[in-house]
Amino acid sequence: MTTTVPDHGGIPHTEDDRPWTDITLPTAERVETLLARLTLREKVAQLSSTWEDIEADGPEVAPGSNHFGRVGDLDETARHGLGQLTRPYGTLPRPALEHARLLAAHQRQVTGQSRFGIPAMAHDECLTGFTAYGATIYPTSLGMAAAFDPELVRRVGAAIGADMAEAGVHQGLAPVVDVIRDYRWGRCEETFGEDPHLVGEMAEAYVLGVQSAGVIATLKHFAGYSASMGGRNHAPVQMGRRELFDVILPPFERLVAAGVGSVMNSYAEIDGVAPAASEWLLTSVLRDRWGFEGTVVSDYWSLPFLVNAHRVAADLPAAGALALRAGMDVELPDQRGFGTALVGAVQQGLVDESVVDRAVRRVLRQKVELGLLDPDWDPRPPGLRAGALELDKPEHRRLAREVARASAVLLANDGILPLPATGRIALIGPCADDVRTLFGCYSFPNHVLADRDDLGDGVEAIPLRAALAAELPGVDWEFVQGCPIREEDRSGIPAAVAACAAAEATVLVVGDKAGMFGVGTSGEGCDVEDLRLPGVQEELVEAVLATGRPVVLVVSSGRPYAVGRFARDAGAMVQVFLPGEEGGRAVAELLSGTVNFSGKLPVQLPTSPGGQPYTYLHPPLGDRQSWLSNLDPSPAFPFGHGLSYTSFEIDGLGVDRERVPTDGEFTVSVRVRNTGARPGAETVQLYAVDPVAQVTRPVRSLLAFAKVPLGPGERATVRFTVHTDRLAFTGLAGRRVVEPGEILLHAGSSSLDTPARGAVVLVGEERDATAVRHHGVPVSVERA
Repeated sequence: MTTTVPDHGGIPHTEDDRPWTDITLPTAERVETLLARLTLREKVAQLSSTWEDIEADGPEVAPGSNHFGRVGDLDETARHGLGQLTRPYGTLPRPALEHARLLAAHQRQVTGQSRFGIPAMAHDECLTGFTAYGATIYPTSLGMAAAFDPELVRRVGAAIGADMAEAGVHQGLAPVVDVIRDYRWGRCEETFGEDPHLVGEMAEAYVLGVQSAGVIATLKHFAGYSASMGGRNHAPVQMGRRELFDVILPPFERLVAAGVGSVMNSYAEIDGVAPAASEWLLTSVLRDRWGFEGTVVSDYWSLPFLVNAHRVAADLPAAGALALRAGMDVELPDQRGFGTALVGAVQQGLVDESVVDRAVRRVLRQKVELGLLDPDWDPRPPGLRAGALELDKPEHRRLAREVARASAVLLANDGILPLPATGRIALIGPCADDVRTLFGCYSFPNHVLADRDDLGDGVEAIPLRAALAAELPGVDWEFVQGCPIREEDRSGIPAAVAACAAAEATVLVVGDKAGMFGVGTSGEGCDVEDLRLPGVQEELVEAVLATGRPVVLVVSSGRPYAVGRFARDAGAMVQVFLPGEEGGRAVAELLSGTVNFSGKLPVQLPTSPGGQPYTYLHPPLGDRQSWLSNLDPSPAFPFGHGLSYTSFEIDGLGVDRERVPTDGEFTVSVRVRNTGARPGAETVQLYAVDPVAQVTRPVRSLLAFAKVPLGPGERATVRFTVHTDRLAFTGLAGRRVVEPGEILLHAGSSSLDTPARGAVVLVGEERDATAVRHHGVPVSVERA
């Protein structure tokens, strides 16, 4: 029977002549029937994208205006169809419903110009929340990692995905699963820390959350970006295959196994090869070895970079052919190496049309799975159809505050915290009264509105100054900025010192204001030469601490700074990693004692500003060797460190068997008890030490962790079921192995505080572990 399909794209049709709209057919059959009808130009169009709003005029796009951009720009860029619409919400500050109307108009034009009415996918950024004007701003990924709570991060991912789905966005460009190797790199804030297991745990939770809402998550940046030389953005990466496979790639491999839908290439070349043109990386490793079936999308302008930055292609057609052959499927954010250039490359014989077909199949498969080729597809986003699109829902704000509370790290406390409810307290510092110092670089205010303070932030957020005044109304607060964030203006330091000297206590708030490409002190393209606080903030800290008065030092930053040397003079120290729109309230609640601290460091805090590059995941020669060097790389605060208003005891490590086959598993049990007078949560951390191996191994590496809430006096037993895959490494022959021998097990509250000890002996033959089957570690908690 022939049924008429609703005309959403301007071209009436029936299911009989368009079988790819038949939802009863297998996905592969729907894809092939459509692919067979496409011309070369129509195929290439599915691999291309358009960034409509990037060229729109700026001043008239203030909130409430009726300016919807220039839909007519699609006349050229979508003449034969279109693969992706770039950042329909993340480019200009408009009310959400206006964005939705414009997106629907764009989709109608795309489908109307396509012979077969194929809609475009829409993608946007979502690192600290949906990067849209007025959308909830969560803590940075580094902050989420400090919570050491994958279930909480999964809920964040689900909330972000739900907002994007409601807005008609199909793909989110997150999470970043780069493992930090150098704290000077500006994009530290975008990552989940310096340990591949922690990164994998948090990223998997985030991906499962986002994709539960029907939005495709995108892993980035594949691979090695975070190990750029000197910590400079886009700088070359010089690392061996062992570091690549043992540190950088495990989170990507784990997320592929978990079913992530898309992967984005890294900008930074590895040993002279640009990832966007690496067939070994994008095909041999990603697809042939790991079995990835999703799409590979280019980081913005990666294809022209092959011409003008890497110089491995002579022109854009050559760049397009090189990337396509390597395994690239979609060019973002526009059409330079693909589009007309790729059509020319095929016509010139630089790449075979069958390689185009390979990529188009992957794109069409995702469009089928997203429902874009269904007969009842509607170009209007769900929120537009409902007539309401709220991107900062009350329940999402509550979630943002929950994450901000859980991610704050109490580094030190001599008893000055919690703050008293009365008395005179000085509040000092450039980050105390600037709400944008709470946001990451990919938040809409810092990413898009950095030079438009007149447009506001789009969300209701208050700085720490207002939050503390509301939280502790009985306190006589005196605020002095002291100095700017980055300018070398010392004129306010004397007033700050005077305020501190006259107060019973001082809260000193320093750190970053995130931005892009040098506009901020943290974020993409905001790299640093060393790990001193920006501007003259260190001078402010030194001057205030020199008064000898009780001081609480709060650092809100996107990277770990070398502030540990201030610990001996500060009464208490707190680290937050750009905690989002609810960060001011959350930090105020923590400082007042209304809420207890439970965050742990996902990175070390170095002692020396120049002690780089250095992370906790280093071999024995990375430790202090006083007989070899006069420099001491020991951290001020180690990976996993974090205190509480209560105290905990971790002991009683037991292993269910002494000898374990190299292809087997064992269960480690650890006791934890709240020995203080307040409820709190301790993160029990299990580390492995390989004392003798065929290649040098890290002095310790995180095997698993569990965050356990406990009441006063309450105790629990945590059990970790560890498969020997978690002990694999790249051996002398260049392949991943599990070798027999003793493995020491350390458990505790940080990487350097591990009082519970044990061991297992792996027995049998050395095992090839190229194909990892067990990425995570199942955890159970039994309360006494």
